[in-house]
Amino acid sequence: MDIYLQGLTMGLAYVAPIGLQNLFVINTALTQRRQRVYLTALIVIFFDISLGLACFLGVGALMQALPWLQKVILAIGSFIVIGIGIGLLRAKVSMAESTNVHLPLWKVVTTACIVTWCNPQAIIDGTMMLGAFRASLPAGTDFYFIGGFASASALWFLGISTIISLFSARFNDRILRIINKVCGIVIIFYGAKLLWSFLGLMGLR
Repeated sequence: MDIYLQGLTMGLAYVAPIGLQNLFVINTALTQRRQRVYLTALIVIFFDISLGLACFLGVGALMQALPWLQKVILAIGSFIVIGIGIGLLRAKVSMAESTNVHLPLWKVVTTACIVTWCNPQAIIDGTMMLGAFRASLPAGTDFYFIGGFASASALWFLGISTIISLFSARFNDRILRIINKVCGIVIIFYGAKLLWSFLGLMGLR
């Protein structure tokens, strides 16, 4: 259960920061009917979980083949995670950074795919972050961690779609920035935890 909760909280901190993916869902929730809002959320969840699995399993396979890579990923990953958190604390997002949400269904699918999979920085960050976490997990607990991570994606996108649909008039730039700052703090905490794991692996604590 602890590993699942770790995956859940890390997943929420990773998926919640406001970027193109979240703005696409938010703007859909602000402008579309409830049926389209939830359909869009489910499509984004699918691509988000598939990207998370690719990052988690891809790096994990490499680390199993190259044991020394585990230490490298854990060390570099911890600093990248902390950097992501600091970046979120400094970020200034705006509702003005919108994407077109008045789309036919096939374009919703392709747009969701693009805002999720066609962001090189997200792929690099996700690979290093999830790879580093896999390096720190006890043997046999991968399923619980990735299950928590996948649950976080579903909870976040369905939750934010519902909340924004109900309270759209009160949603503004200030709330977006608060979300990012909270996520930044959580991610910095987990980055420090990864660094602590690396120091233990190297016998430095």
